[in-house]
Amino acid sequence: MPFDPSDPTFLADPYPTFARLRERAPVHAHPLIGLPVAVSHAACSELLRGRDLGRIWVDAEPAVAFPAFNLLHRNSLLEREGPSHARLRTLVAGAFNRGHTARLEPSIRKLADRLVGELAARIADDGSADLMSTVAAALPVEVIAELLAVPEPARSAMRGWSNAIVTMYEPDPGEHRRRAAEQAAAEFVEALRGLAAVRRRSPGDDLISDLVAADLDVDELVGTAALLLMAGHEATVNVIGNGVLALLRHPEQWQRLLADPDLDARCVEELIRYDPPLQLFERTAVVDTAVAGYPVPAGTKIAALLGAAARDPAAFERPDELDVGRQRNPHLGFGAGVHYCLGAPLARVEVAATLDALRRTLPTMRLAGEPVRRPDFVMRGLTELRLTA
Repeated sequence: MPFDPSDPTFLADPYPTFARLRERAPVHAHPLIGLPVAVSHAACSELLRGRDLGRIWVDAEPAVAFPAFNLLHRNSLLEREGPSHARLRTLVAGAFNRGHTARLEPSIRKLADRLVGELAARIADDGSADLMSTVAAALPVEVIAELLAVPEPARSAMRGWSNAIVTMYEPDPGEHRRRAAEQAAAEFVEALRGLAAVRRRSPGDDLISDLVAADLDVDELVGTAALLLMAGHEATVNVIGNGVLALLRHPEQWQRLLADPDLDARCVEELIRYDPPLQLFERTAVVDTAVAGYPVPAGTKIAALLGAAARDPAAFERPDELDVGRQRNPHLGFGAGVHYCLGAPLARVEVAATLDALRRTLPTMRLAGEPVRRPDFVMRGLTELRLTA
């Protein structure tokens, strides 16, 4: 019973379909996606943690048409395995852990307050306003730009670059979006190479300077910056949008959060679990292996359906219920194993800061219209979420 990843009805609510798949088997062949998919929490966890499976980058073809897109991914931490991955992850983690999240947290909270204040002002003036364009899309890209200390005009272009590049991860992006992704990648590469050269001559208190000091070569540095932009921006945008929508559709949970700010940390984890921003993550068998008993020959790609894992009753009590105080929450939203997301602490701060600003500024917020969902499966999110108060 393969689902159609472009079907609007499925995209509106894929979770009943995932439940039917889990009931039948933990892993399924999926001809429409073109690879088998793991749907149980245990199978997805096994896939993400298994050392017989890796991220083996294969250039987008024809390679001559995608030089910048392929460069970004060939040099990405996410697309490496073994000693090459261990070396790069150690260097990047060392740079990232030099207090950048703590350094940025006060400015993140001020930014969230300002953006939510703008949202409230637009609601007061016009009766409603869009959370996605005003807050969700603006905050994380500004944080990543600040983390990397990206100046204008590149800073203003970063959101568009990220939006264009990630469309290549969909099952069938189409030729127009493929060309746009390469153009965005080329512009990103040029801007970040220039910035790295500046930081090499004149280092600052930013992650690019720390990556330069860690002796990454320029392509590894650009690939790392691209990963931070795409993972840090896209995922956080969609956690905020999907999460606020979930809270408004479960007003009793929003009231719990209003009454008890100490629930913020648990709420962030629950919003990531309940409607994950990344629905599918691929790996490739490096040797003949199996996932949950399903044979995966060497060289075969297999995907974890993270949205299906997030609603597995074998891993979560009452998985289809939103519970902002959920205590046991082993979600896979930040991955698992050697590729666990290095930016998870920063993402948590961004989402918590947004929730806190909404609670203080718009405690009576409610939906002002039907949300508009983006027509993508892998990156699950909204294009518009209009609120009133």
